Amino acid sequence: MTMKKTLVAALCMFAATHALAGGIEQLHQFLNGTRTARATFTQNVISKSGKAGQKASGSMLFQRPGKFRWTYEKPYSQLIVGDGSKLWTWDKDLNQVVVKPMGSALGASPAALLAGDDDLDKNFTLKDAGEQDGLAWLDATPKTTEAGFERVRIGFKGGLPQAMEVRDNFGQTTMLTFASFERNPSLGADNFRFTPPKGADVVGE
Repeated sequence: MTMKKTLVAALCMFAATHALAGGIEQLHQFLNGTRTARATFTQNVISKSGKAGQKASGSMLFQRPGKFRWTYEKPYSQLIVGDGSKLWTWDKDLNQVVVKPMGSALGASPAALLAGDDDLDKNFTLKDAGEQDGLAWLDATPKTTEAGFERVRIGFKGGLPQAMEVRDNFGQTTMLTFASFERNPSLGADNFRFTPPKGADVVGE
């Protein structure tokens, strides 16, 4: 077999293997090869009765393990920063900052599935959920009842997360769709620091 044919065969084998990879396999591949990420998102909240709520959009960054920056830009302005030890939430319109210790809470949160450490099996029960809408899905169920949600679904394509659905304990589902997903961009440390703006009402510290 010529070198050209060998290369083509290898690429075909890689493509076939990648196309057949289930959600769990793609999640592990993503985590093993990703330390930082950047993406935009759209969010829609569906009530227990099936009624769609207000749509939102923004951008997100993360640096594993445990640091992330989640920015809502429309229709309201809100910033959520996890600096590795504290979780900061700033409501720009109210000029109010809520700060909480991250502690072990990140481990069983939806954010941990992408931005946490590699020990997912400790906090979640993972299950492949088949293919739908061209995505390979997985279900992640928290092992603790204190997580605040029942289940997370993540849809992968080409080794990157494309969608996430979080069902909380009240039957409400938050649906996220990611776009312009970048793996391992260079991100400055300032992205994961937060200083309350002057005059802000700081709650919880």
